[in-house]
Amino acid sequence: MDLAYTAEEEEFRARLRAWLAARLPTLPPQPSPDDWPGRRAYDTAWQRALYDAGYAKVHWDAPPTLRLIYLEETERAGAPYVGANFVGLLHAGPTIAAEGTPEQRARWLEPILRGEEIWCQGFSEPDAGSDLASLRTRAVRDGDAYVVTGSKLWTSHAEVADRCELLVRTGPAGSRHRGLTWLAMPMDAPGITVRPLRTLAGAAEFAEMFLDEVRVPVTDRVGDENDGWRVTMVTLSFERGTAFVGEVVACRRTLVDVAAQARANGRWDDAALRRRLGRLNAEFTALWRLTQWNVSEAAATGGVPGTGGSVFKLRYSHARQELYDAAAEVLGPDALDLARPWTRERLSSLSYTIAAGTSQIQQNIVAERILGLPKGRR
Repeated sequence: MDLAYTAEEEEFRARLRAWLAARLPTLPPQPSPDDWPGRRAYDTAWQRALYDAGYAKVHWDAPPTLRLIYLEETERAGAPYVGANFVGLLHAGPTIAAEGTPEQRARWLEPILRGEEIWCQGFSEPDAGSDLASLRTRAVRDGDAYVVTGSKLWTSHAEVADRCELLVRTGPAGSRHRGLTWLAMPMDAPGITVRPLRTLAGAAEFAEMFLDEVRVPVTDRVGDENDGWRVTMVTLSFERGTAFVGEVVACRRTLVDVAAQARANGRWDDAALRRRLGRLNAEFTALWRLTQWNVSEAAATGGVPGTGGSVFKLRYSHARQELYDAAAEVLGPDALDLARPWTRERLSSLSYTIAAGTSQIQQNIVAERILGLPKGRR
């Protein structure tokens, strides 16, 4: 893989940088983290601005190098990221682009790109997190609809979502991987109850969702009935392989800010801290190179990331925690102040070794699918 950018790609960078410089000063102040209707409006307005300027499709249709340049420049400029619709833009949208029918792609992809529809994820359940194949939410075919009953947990942004990428059991009890189906459930269907969950950092970005005989049209099924595990693996490949790309860029910028703060408050004289920050700089530089590889590999193999995403997710989760631990060391007693962004990010970072597949699951994937080791006893 050639990691150098061409003259045409640098021209794209210059155009994007100029557009950001002109557009960002016109944005209104960001709403409160707890104001989800306000955050939805803010995030979707930004997405519409990207769409009108011709940058919205960079996540899906642009060459990988342009996507990487886009992420570098938007993060450098401090532009909004995907926000409340990260599931639609980074998980569901790419899955539908890869697995949906032409009618589904025409019906759902443009509204996501235009900022008109927000998606949430309904995979995990109270007794089915890492062992996703043990989920119990049931969908029974009734004519031209599935009737869904069950519950979901950690449903990201469910309170403001229009649709949910929903994994359900359509096969017999005990069918595990062979009996799952991937549905695009409309969130305004009767029988859906959403109850927000407050995290350790004080945010309510997750919810538990209860489904009581919710009717989902069969035309909203992505892939075949009982083929949902394979479709879900496509979703998780995007979630682990490319969805965290922007966050790597953000972490590299945060690391620079942490070093600047250490110089300002005298902590830079601590040789152990300097070594720690230097090692983290090497970590995130390597993660960015791995990101470039994963994005390029996905483009070369039909758009779906490979098992390198598990390598990335495993190391990135821990590196992010180490970064914000270092930030807390630099802040000293101020690290206890929840009003500080680094403090909130430190608390949030604790979830990264669980979200998108636990570190233990990623270790199993690396061992079995990359190193070729035999499966461990379950």
